[in-house]
Amino acid sequence: MKAIAVNPGKPGVFFVERDEPRLQSPDDIKVKILDVGICGTDREEANGGRSLTAPDQKDLVIGHEMFGVVQETGKDVTQVRAGDYIAFTVRRGCGHCDACTMGRPDMCTSGGYTERGIWGRDGYQTEFVVDKEDYCVPIPPEVRDIGVLAEPLSVAEKAIDESVLVQKSRLPYVRDASGVLAGRNILIAGIGPIGLLAGFILRLRGAKVYGLDVVDEDSPRARVLSDIGGTYVDGKKVKVDDIQKTYGSMDMIFEATGVTSLEFNLLDALGINGLYVLTGIPGGERPLQVQGPDIIRRLVLNNQVMIGSVNAGKTHYRMAVADLMKFRQAYGSAIDRVITQRIPCDKVQDAFMHNTAEEIKTVIQWG
Repeated sequence: MKAIAVNPGKPGVFFVERDEPRLQSPDDIKVKILDVGICGTDREEANGGRSLTAPDQKDLVIGHEMFGVVQETGKDVTQVRAGDYIAFTVRRGCGHCDACTMGRPDMCTSGGYTERGIWGRDGYQTEFVVDKEDYCVPIPPEVRDIGVLAEPLSVAEKAIDESVLVQKSRLPYVRDASGVLAGRNILIAGIGPIGLLAGFILRLRGAKVYGLDVVDEDSPRARVLSDIGGTYVDGKKVKVDDIQKTYGSMDMIFEATGVTSLEFNLLDALGINGLYVLTGIPGGERPLQVQGPDIIRRLVLNNQVMIGSVNAGKTHYRMAVADLMKFRQAYGSAIDRVITQRIPCDKVQDAFMHNTAEEIKTVIQWG
């Protein structure tokens, strides 16, 4: 069968042949791939960035944002049956640390995990895959056309869920999750796919959302944000130093740019008792000079918190699927417009080489 692969450390994507997988265990599920999203991680891999082949392979099949339809199941599978739509999670645990043995490989403490399509395990840019029921997340047919957003949405769900848990535990005037988000000023830095999907979650939970980016005000990203009730902040017109005096102090900042200098500068906009969650991963190794004493004073004197969040647990996938249904009800077609282009798998070079500022999410179609 066809698959799309990279050679780790070398730029370029290409087709390879893999044996069609078969059920090996009673808890296996065989899935026909329909859609696979492309994100910054995929493009980094395609440019020779961080990735690792499986021990027995010379190349790596990429793709981790998958959506497919069940073809066949082992006799012990109970969650799904042939014809159901599902997503598989990305990370596979080390098998021995406390987090992984509890079913939370996204919080692996040993670093011995693998990730499908990224690190040590083939991914989903292929015709068929087989995996365990433990990694399966059913997706209702009502959101079949946007089911591929479950994985990136799960990343935002985890980051926001962690933020809520932290703030609930430390702020004496917050009684429940709604007190952390509802009516609060929240700045999203970078309204690409992860940031924009975070905006959907936060607006659904009643937050006042401000989305900072450098795209034009009439770009698809800015329009989607506006359509769900968010406020677009044009970084070409509004300086980071002016965000606080223009829009007020931010109770939370959701960072999704991976731009190191901006990540530090945004602290100026964070209010007292504020929380700053980072999801963007900076590229390159260029050193950066920062005002260390000023940053530490600010964090200490203002009771501020910074946390990093990566990957997602199965609970967050379920939250993502539930929210996809709610987005449709609350915002109509706005969630559909997060997917800006669908490209047949045989045109994969176009997907990787011709992304523009108009793009939000590109999806490779296998079905």
